[in-house]
Amino acid sequence: MPDLPPLRDVIARHGLTASKALGQNFLLDEQLLDRIAAIPGDLAGQNVLEIGPGPGGLTRALLRAGANVTAIEMDKRCLPALAELSEAFPGQLTVIEGDAMKLDHGELMNGEPFHIASNLPYNVGTALFVKWLGGESWPPQWVSLTLMFQQEVAQRIVAKPGSGAYGRLAVLAQWRGIATLAMKVHRSAFTPPPKVMSAIVHVTPRNAPEGVSAHMLERLTEAAFGQRRKMLRQSLKGLPGALDALDKVGIDPTRRAETVSVEEFAGLARVLTR
Repeated sequence: MPDLPPLRDVIARHGLTASKALGQNFLLDEQLLDRIAAIPGDLAGQNVLEIGPGPGGLTRALLRAGANVTAIEMDKRCLPALAELSEAFPGQLTVIEGDAMKLDHGELMNGEPFHIASNLPYNVGTALFVKWLGGESWPPQWVSLTLMFQQEVAQRIVAKPGSGAYGRLAVLAQWRGIATLAMKVHRSAFTPPPKVMSAIVHVTPRNAPEGVSAHMLERLTEAAFGQRRKMLRQSLKGLPGALDALDKVGIDPTRRAETVSVEEFAGLARVLTR
């Protein structure tokens, strides 16, 4: 293993400060970073996509685990620090300068299976997560997602029906994936410390229910949870065929969206897909 300088020294030497505009908060605890890199399992020889590596804290943990990392970074200030990592781990790290929201991740990974591991920038984390969960093609090219979120968002992803956190994110994550809260991370682990606690969510794909369109499920959950305090007969009346679908699958239209299970949403979407 290469003898790497402490992350604090790297940040100081390159004059890096976390940008609020880019949603950055740097993780510096190397033991914690190694624990995060271990969540997906053995990464030796595996392809990993990382979004927003910053000065390269998680990147170096992934590289130490033997992964071949493709990192997308839009902050030019961080590129020299990442270039040093690339030199320290020859052939293991590819750095792409750009906006992860605008790039085709599957194409970047040359059509090969890959894991995604990231301390996601807070301002684009949820949008990227929904993007990775979407699309009609399933299973996806990614093998697993290991993602840092604000703890409140993480709890929404793994929430169960009937809980206050249960909503659209839970349904989108769980209807064809297995989502678990892998680790909580105290705010003090970051530089600068964010105002909120964080947590890591781990998602692996599972078989999708047959006959369900992802686009239809997205439309359905958007309508249902867009007016979550209202009964389904009110929140879904603007979605063509939705009220008839409730009757066909035997869901009481006076129920509210937060009481409807992932399986029930999939059943509604199946009827509406036909």
